[in-house]
Amino acid sequence: MGCVGSKAVKGVDRNQKRIKRPKPWKHTEPITRTQLKQMRDEFWDTAPHYGGKKEIWDALKAAVEADVNLAQVIVDSAGIIVQSEDLSICYDERGAKYDLPKYVLSEPTNIKEN
Repeated sequence: MGCVGSKAVKGVDRNQKRIKRPKPWKHTEPITRTQLKQMRDEFWDTAPHYGGKKEIWDALKAAVEADVNLAQVIVDSAGIIVQSEDLSICYDERGAKYDLPKYVLSEPTNIKEN
């Protein structure tokens, strides 16, 4: 039997991983910001075709584009289960998996100016 007066820490699910900034990474060859933007646009345009719900893909995109604190709120609100703290692997409440490539999570260390 649980205690009537016990409380969970406000806004924290102990089973949920907290979001952190992605680790630095290097693209196979230097790319421009324009090329990176094109890769990201193509991914987000086709992401719903990989499975899962469009609403979750939209929430993940918003989380990726937000600062870490807002990203956490977005993920929590959408019921997204974070497997990797950098959001590279997530699940929805029904168990559908969402894989996000590095290039949508952060910029490479070898980006070159246009």
